Amino acid sequence: MLEVTNLTAIRDERVLFESLSFQLKSGELVQVEGRNGTGKTTLLRIIAGLGDRDEGSIYWEGESIQSNRDSYHQNLLFLGHQTGVKRELSAFENLRFYQSIHNVNATKDDIYGALAQVGLAGREDVPAGQLSAGQQRRVALARLWLSNQMLWILDEPLTAIDKQGVKVLESLFSKHADNGGIVLLTTHQDMFADSPKLRKIKLGE
Repeated sequence: MLEVTNLTAIRDERVLFESLSFQLKSGELVQVEGRNGTGKTTLLRIIAGLGDRDEGSIYWEGESIQSNRDSYHQNLLFLGHQTGVKRELSAFENLRFYQSIHNVNATKDDIYGALAQVGLAGREDVPAGQLSAGQQRRVALARLWLSNQMLWILDEPLTAIDKQGVKVLESLFSKHADNGGIVLLTTHQDMFADSPKLRKIKLGE
């Protein structure tokens, strides 16, 4: 489904990675790992179409993501360090907004259920600007329960998430893969310990 070919990224005259190639197929869970500074976030942003590469190509369903941009982004959900949460809107309104721009078919109960999954039951109508940074991140994560995109690219999605929350997200990621989706993520936490479901791509030595 997604093919990365001979990808090279150089920042401030330092090579983060070069000639990197791999494929992601339907039903896969893939973790990018490596020390800080090896280019994990850079790689995810390039694949999401948000960063520049120095060399290489990225293909979605056999077509370059540049020439196939609209179709690619319809199939992509990217969650990075910036949550993309609108501070003036409530948690519920943020998900309504997400639903409207991504043509997601979700009921009010679906949205309330998604917010409950991330531990925000009772905080649905609080303006996001009044929520903590961790709670705002949970609002962003709640989009995953409403998503109909096939490819999830997630940069440190478990930041500020407790052990129970990690288990809930593990279950969601597994379900998405079982349904034919693809999850590409970075995380400093252990996930899917000893599970054959998880494949790792290592950057740096």
